[in-house]
Amino acid sequence: MMELSIAKIGLLLVIAAFVAMLARRFHFPYTVGLLIAGIGMAFVPFIPTLELTKELIFTALLPPLIFEAALFLPWKELKQVMPQAISIASVGLIFSAVVTGLGMFYLLDWPVYAATVFGVLIAATDPVSVIATFKEAGVEGKLKIMVESESLFNDGVAAVLFGLAIALASSTQEFSAIGIVLNMGYVIGGGLLAGAAVGVIALYVLSKTSDHLIELTFSAIGAYGSFMLAEHFHCSGVLATLTTGVIVGNLGHIKAISSRGNEAIEHFWEFAAYIANSIIFLLIGLYEAKQFDINLLMASACAIVLVLLGRMIAIYPVAALFRNSKYRIPATYQHIMVWGGLRGALALALALGLPNDMVYRSQIITVTFVVVGFSILVQGITITPLLKRFGVLNKSS
Repeated sequence: MMELSIAKIGLLLVIAAFVAMLARRFHFPYTVGLLIAGIGMAFVPFIPTLELTKELIFTALLPPLIFEAALFLPWKELKQVMPQAISIASVGLIFSAVVTGLGMFYLLDWPVYAATVFGVLIAATDPVSVIATFKEAGVEGKLKIMVESESLFNDGVAAVLFGLAIALASSTQEFSAIGIVLNMGYVIGGGLLAGAAVGVIALYVLSKTSDHLIELTFSAIGAYGSFMLAEHFHCSGVLATLTTGVIVGNLGHIKAISSRGNEAIEHFWEFAAYIANSIIFLLIGLYEAKQFDINLLMASACAIVLVLLGRMIAIYPVAALFRNSKYRIPATYQHIMVWGGLRGALALALALGLPNDMVYRSQIITVTFVVVGFSILVQGITITPLLKRFGVLNKSS
């Protein structure tokens, strides 16, 4: 399932390198260029078959992206946005899923279970797309921390709701409100505990050596080990890797990691994230071209509108709760969070992992790909002008 040969990886990296050079030369978003290049690859006859799977995204490509982002999340600033980020990632995500699911059910007459599954899997913003886009745009400060942390936190809630929706669709289990809350607590809490345990152990081992290569090796073990440990116990791998990354990034430089080791770790994970991003967005583009179905054009257009509406419902009412507190979210930030709530690899991984015998599986996958394509192409291209319009970026950025 997860077969990408050395030759295929090499081909993807060659294409990615040329896209990166063109992006810098002509000043367009790198991720958008990768997506377009991937779509173009689908029409080249000698391009070998490349398979995008849930296992490839979750097991190989997601951990380095999450870990690299977490390394540079300062705990002091992260604490200041956690109430808002967690509220949007939980209550806001549920609002968004309900709006999208109801819309697909009533407007397009999708079966209730198919509409529910789609609403849940498309509700979570994607950490891969969000982090890549905001980093490329040069966003810094509180807005960057808030948007990135929300996209990372909502994985736990999305995982629980997605599992619940799948179970309901298969009609194999009955659920209670208490059971759902307990399950959500297990997935989220287990992910945080797994990440904290691996992070503390990694710091202890790192404190026993000053060899930068050994330090780098254990950072990789921590990134992938925390993810796999959490997933093994059916907890959130994203939250586990996030926690390990925050611990290593904020505490490692104090006494556990040498200065040379810190430099090596930062450079290595920046490169690893670049490689993972390149492969993900090229493969998304490749599959966009293959998955497009003209018969689902109306459903896809409706889904795009519903997803954007759901994102508004996720942001504005939740932000209003903090209006008169020290955690107030500025109106400009709210608008940017609505338009910058990109969908990407996370939604695709969930869609591709749907049971083969599930009703409307192919329709869900196709519409998900179209929504993701719109998110990366249209929202990804226009987010930088929007940031400048609201004065978040310097005009010269």
